[in-house]
Amino acid sequence: MEKEKLTKKEAKEELEKGYAKAKSMIKDKDKTEDFLNKLEKKLIVIPKIGKTLAMAPTFIELVRDYIKKEYTEIPLGSIIAVLSALIYIFAPLDAIPDTIPGAGIIDDALVLNVCLKLVKSDIDEYLEWKGNK
Repeated sequence: MEKEKLTKKEAKEELEKGYAKAKSMIKDKDKTEDFLNKLEKKLIVIPKIGKTLAMAPTFIELVRDYIKKEYTEIPLGSIIAVLSALIYIFAPLDAIPDTIPGAGIIDDALVLNVCLKLVKSDIDEYLEWKGNK
């Protein structure tokens, strides 16, 4: 029987699992851009789950602005966490596969929420910068 719910601790562990891949990816602008484009296409077909998944496009824009060197006023660790969360969302076989109706998307939202709590002040600063741009 497949698992139907992640705990916050498990969501944090899933987020941290992606750090190495995110660190590697952030060094390759083209690879990161390709990943972000594919993720945007996936998000179009995923129904929004509250404010949490609604933050995914902001995460994508932040990483895109970072790799273009348009916005670099954020610690690398925060970018790694954000990219790791996006990698988790994009992975078809994460802790709870997206094929499980409802639960597969809820775990994505939980991992995003854990990440958002870790980098909230950095996201707020980015949104302020974007608003003043």
